[in-house]
Amino acid sequence: MASVPVPGGVTKKKVAMHDGFLKHAGYKWLKIASFIMLVSIVSYLFIDVSPRHNGGSWYGYTLGTIGAGLILWLTMLGVRKRAMTAGKWSLKAWTSAHIYLGLSLIVIGTLHTGFQFGWNIHTAAYAFMMIVIISGIFGIYFYATIPQALSNNRDEMTETQMLESLRSLDRQLHEAAQPLSAEHAALVLQSLEQDPFGGGFLKRVSGKYPNCATRAAQADLRRERAYQPRMGGDDPLDKVDALLEKKEATLARVRRHLRLKALLQVWLFVHVPMTFALIASLSAHIISVFFYW
Repeated sequence: MASVPVPGGVTKKKVAMHDGFLKHAGYKWLKIASFIMLVSIVSYLFIDVSPRHNGGSWYGYTLGTIGAGLILWLTMLGVRKRAMTAGKWSLKAWTSAHIYLGLSLIVIGTLHTGFQFGWNIHTAAYAFMMIVIISGIFGIYFYATIPQALSNNRDEMTETQMLESLRSLDRQLHEAAQPLSAEHAALVLQSLEQDPFGGGFLKRVSGKYPNCATRAAQADLRRERAYQPRMGGDDPLDKVDALLEKKEATLARVRRHLRLKALLQVWLFVHVPMTFALIASLSAHIISVFFYW
């Protein structure tokens, strides 16, 4: 990293403004993990284990011990998140190591098995490990892309401000609907009374709201007005139509925001429970090996 001069002849390191957890320290942990995987593969190919490689050989025990130690260390990320510190073991450095060393378990764990699988607790531990790793890959993608998408969608508005904008539009719609006929007012009332975010977590993740009352009210209003002569001057229907259009656009923005936030959480519904299942099956695997093998 380049140095810049300061008064008195002293120099200090130039600090990068942004260094993502994937690129942290010039891909330091990617390089370390790649080296570990390379050594594991080369040693697997050149070390002769009779009659064949398996988890019960000395080489298998070595890889198994390394793998189990890594798994236990990887689970400590949740604890580490509670301590925001800088330095070599900043949260960003820890996350980078978590990602790349976690991926290295694909090689370490697979070679530990000696490619011997069956319907037993040993293979179950391997399967849970792979599920955790795959779900973690989805998590990497979400955390690498969604924060920027959230920022772009908010357009410098907070979630609270977006929701307040919706409430303000509802108040304006309520006032604008007063001069309308009972039939037209009923269309506006549909929009005001519906919970625009109802439908549960799955609907929020999908971002699809086919029964949106605001969209339906605007469509019905425009369909009815298509065959009616337009009033001159300040037509209250024009104002209601414009407010419904603005509300629909604001709803779309808030729904995108909530969907992106949900996607950041949904992978945890798989990753965290599977991590606990992995720890349980790994414990059973180790106990069975040392006491019943």
